[in-house]
Amino acid sequence: MKLAIYGYGNLGKGVECAIRQNPDAQLFGVFTRRDPDKVKTLTGVSVYPADQIGKYKDEIDVLIICGGSATDLPAMTPMLAKDFNVVDSFDTHAKIPSHFANVDAAAKESGHIALISAGWDPGMFSLNRCYASSILPEGNDYTFWGRGVSQGHSDAVRRIAGVKDARQYTVPVPSALEQVRAGTNPTLTTREKHTRECYVVAEDGADLARIEHEIKTMPNYFDEYDTTVHFISEAEMKRDHGELPHGGFVIRTGKTGLNGEHSHVIEYSLKLDSNPEFTASAIVAFARAICRMHARGDNGCKTVFDIAPGDLSPLSPEELRARML
Repeated sequence: MKLAIYGYGNLGKGVECAIRQNPDAQLFGVFTRRDPDKVKTLTGVSVYPADQIGKYKDEIDVLIICGGSATDLPAMTPMLAKDFNVVDSFDTHAKIPSHFANVDAAAKESGHIALISAGWDPGMFSLNRCYASSILPEGNDYTFWGRGVSQGHSDAVRRIAGVKDARQYTVPVPSALEQVRAGTNPTLTTREKHTRECYVVAEDGADLARIEHEIKTMPNYFDEYDTTVHFISEAEMKRDHGELPHGGFVIRTGKTGLNGEHSHVIEYSLKLDSNPEFTASAIVAFARAICRMHARGDNGCKTVFDIAPGDLSPLSPEELRARML
């Protein structure tokens, strides 16, 4: 399958690396809104201007869109789905239904297929919530993220006027995690499950009080959490926050038996050295799936719930049955 990358930040670089680990994938090139002559890729692949991407619509099987969820993907994904099969990692959970509807209309009109919200959450964590709640219908779902850097939340902070750079860490509240693992089935508010920590490099002369207020009151990102904002120097950012780790836990607690006498806990966890590289690896697997689905005549918008597990794997059905079943 011939893949291309649209947008070349941390996620785009992660996709570039992931493609090298998949022998059935080939990277056509990178499309950027920056000056292509000033973009140096990790592997030396060709770089093209984003506004000329339409010239290559017959040469790319799947276009992987590596923009931010706050402002990029809501416009980019439906626009590009008119000419390409696409995958994005849209992660603003509250807005997924409306994003799906916009992308679905564009993809169906053009006969293309699009997968939105691929990655680990939404993505792999979504699948685990679905599997676990289906197996234990009488129970409760809990998702904890971190401690780690959220790409989407960091990007949202960087979009605030006066912010030069930012990292946002999502941190589980330890007592809440302990209660869930103990099977006590607590009722927890959003604020009781996580806190958020922001490290911000501000532009010279920026109004720090305004920036902090805009962060803490940002809908869908920070307004429902206890958020701490630290203003630091560029040197501190580079020294202390240069890496992008993340991870988390999906936990389902439930009961079985005639009278619910037996308790069960399902836990799925991730510990990631690099959030963007792991997300990229998941995206490439999902690109394989939609490439196969489109070849079978499917179109429209999809989520991870619509993807058969076998379509993610480079192995044949026969190999999967022999090796993994």
